[in-house]
Amino acid sequence: MSRWTDWWHELSSAAKFRLSTRLTFQGSILGVVVVMLNSAGSLWSAPVIVVAGITAVLAVAAQDDFATVPGGVSRQWTPPLAAVTLLAMWAVSAAIARLATAESTVRDARVAGGLAALLAMFAVIPFIRHRWWVLLGLSLATGLAFGSSPLSALALAAVYLLTGVVVVGLTAFTVWGLRVVDELDRAKLVEAELQVAEERLRFARDLHDVVGRGFSAIAVKSELAVALSRSGDQERAVAEMEEVRELAVESMGQMRTLVRGYRNIDLRGEVAGARSLLSAVGCELVVEGDAAKVGPQFHEVAAWVVREGTTNIVEHSAATVATLALGSAGMSLRNDNPHGGTGERSGLRGLAERLAAVGATLDVTATGDEFILEIHWENK
Repeated sequence: MSRWTDWWHELSSAAKFRLSTRLTFQGSILGVVVVMLNSAGSLWSAPVIVVAGITAVLAVAAQDDFATVPGGVSRQWTPPLAAVTLLAMWAVSAAIARLATAESTVRDARVAGGLAALLAMFAVIPFIRHRWWVLLGLSLATGLAFGSSPLSALALAAVYLLTGVVVVGLTAFTVWGLRVVDELDRAKLVEAELQVAEERLRFARDLHDVVGRGFSAIAVKSELAVALSRSGDQERAVAEMEEVRELAVESMGQMRTLVRGYRNIDLRGEVAGARSLLSAVGCELVVEGDAAKVGPQFHEVAAWVVREGTTNIVEHSAATVATLALGSAGMSLRNDNPHGGTGERSGLRGLAERLAAVGATLDVTATGDEFILEIHWENK
């Protein structure tokens, strides 16, 4: 059972929506089959109805629009085979309805033929070109084939046409909804990737602005010192090299400051960044408590917990809600809809090492519905 629940939680929201939509369609087909089976009165009609129902269910499962994983391998021969099977069932039923003399046989033929037409409206017609013309032709043909009189044939055709319009229309609307969900899912991933790229560009820009000028000055003064040395002005050459040394030390200090500012992250800033990043992937961050309750000696490691925990949520879950709790004795970060267990996440190992260095501990709890990071420390 846990294997199935893990598989379900590992699916993205879009994949879950696709799967539930496909199962809804297949469930509707099975419902129609069950109703028609209750109306079957002869031994030959029940197996025919069951075969037609199974064929239609498989045809829906093979449609690319309802694939659980977009672009996955599907059996392309299934929809044409379903169309041929349902058409043959409809044609045989129409022939029996016209040629049979027993009333019970005629009634069963009408049930089987009507079911074939309905199943075609569910599993075949919505996914072909010129679907509306095909629907109109099938409705008129069904009315003429199974109507007992011109008036009843017209009424039967109208009923099938109205039913088909509703079914095909709902299917088209559902397919449109699936494509919108896919686009939103892709947009969330792209937005998260753009935020990471933007942060990298910011750091590269800061690095260039801070140390680029110093390195340029070092290069120029080094060339000048070489020229002075070759011309015999050793005193000025030595003075220029002293300035090069000072510039190098100054540039190294500026680089350390820049890297320290990038790595020694701020807790409040990380909370704000986590809220922005999680919002970009459709997850709401709820903050309980205040960063002021965290002791100063734990601020940096708490910020790393927020950063690593947020990264885990983005990469290893389809979370819709995450809760960050901050307190004087520790903190926690939990989210719903995790993808599987903890696995071998190097980020968590590194985080545990950071916490151990300041005397704090990390506890990880993973269930099918929730993933929890709990950190405990003692304020002194």
